[in-house]
Amino acid sequence: MRQARQFAQRTGRGDYAGAVGARATNALVTETPFVERLVHFWANHFAVSADKLEVIGLSGTLEFEAIRPHVLGTFRDMLIAVEQHPAMLLYLDQAVSVGPTSPLGLKIAARGNRKVGLNENLAREILELHTLGVRTGYTQADVTEFARAMTGWTVAGIGRGPGSAAAGTDGLPGDFVFVAPLHEPGDRMIMGKRYPAGGVEQARAVLSDVAVAPATATHIATKLARHFAGDTPPPAMVERLQAAFLTSGGDLPTLYRALIASPEAWVEQPVKFKTPWEWTISSMRALNVKTADPQAVVGLLNQLGQPTWKPGQPIGFDDIAGSWAGPDAVLRRVEAAERFAARAGNIDARALAPKVLPGSVSAATQTALANCESPAQAVALLLVAPEFMRR
Repeated sequence: MRQARQFAQRTGRGDYAGAVGARATNALVTETPFVERLVHFWANHFAVSADKLEVIGLSGTLEFEAIRPHVLGTFRDMLIAVEQHPAMLLYLDQAVSVGPTSPLGLKIAARGNRKVGLNENLAREILELHTLGVRTGYTQADVTEFARAMTGWTVAGIGRGPGSAAAGTDGLPGDFVFVAPLHEPGDRMIMGKRYPAGGVEQARAVLSDVAVAPATATHIATKLARHFAGDTPPPAMVERLQAAFLTSGGDLPTLYRALIASPEAWVEQPVKFKTPWEWTISSMRALNVKTADPQAVVGLLNQLGQPTWKPGQPIGFDDIAGSWAGPDAVLRRVEAAERFAARAGNIDARALAPKVLPGSVSAATQTALANCESPAQAVALLLVAPEFMRR
């Protein structure tokens, strides 16, 4: 078992690093940076953590396979794709959830095995983090009923866990499969609505409803406004985005158009302190870097405190300055900026500054760049200038 875990860790780390490198390279060369930013936003909204052994090699595939194909579609379609993805099913233990009175659940109970049963992790996080938001009217009973509706949602080829034999015959390893013998039979009453027994469709019906709920619209609108218009989301902008979400039935391009049309997103003063990921990509783009070395990016993001797809908790990484603007965190960026500058060659930071920060380079920064002792020092200073640290 120890050798198997070590093998999984080695191969998983290689897959993980390759995926991080692909993500970074795509961000460097993309011709649609706004869409790319939205992909990163949703990947953090539907967070999984590669710190979990079962997820390390799958963490990037959630973004590539479930989020990117739906980023210009509907929230409902993205939600269902995410919740059925093996990375999410394994990360939040849904793949081993067993209905207590399902055919397999009754067999397990008859054998006196108490190690398996209903797991509520995914159902809870869908309601609390992915859709409705915290304290929005659902109860613990709703979470439990939703978890019962989701029993049978699992991953093909997960080994000797509950239902693995049936799952293995229904798809290739890693595929989403519904294993009926694991599913808790019966109707479900969730947030005042009855969902008839219907196998795999029972949980999909719940997802379809919460995907377009008013609380979901408010939750998503608030997070988008915070991401694009400041740590304290402007109320008028939140209302505008919420209305666009509801009137369109969760059509994401409609939501994005409302975001772009909001005046709060176009104020002159930079309002968001860049996360380590944002700062790394913007630094590399500023220096015209076109490819990213996977291991180097992994190491740098670890150093800066935001290891890719490793938030450590289902809520994802924070999106406020207080989490990223501490003295020690800024010092690590200074050290990284010096390394960037050393590899950049002979670049005139004074000429580069107005190109990467059009109309926003302060007189103080211009003076500091002019007084630097070397071109490399000036480039490093530009990358950690107050104007560059914010967006």
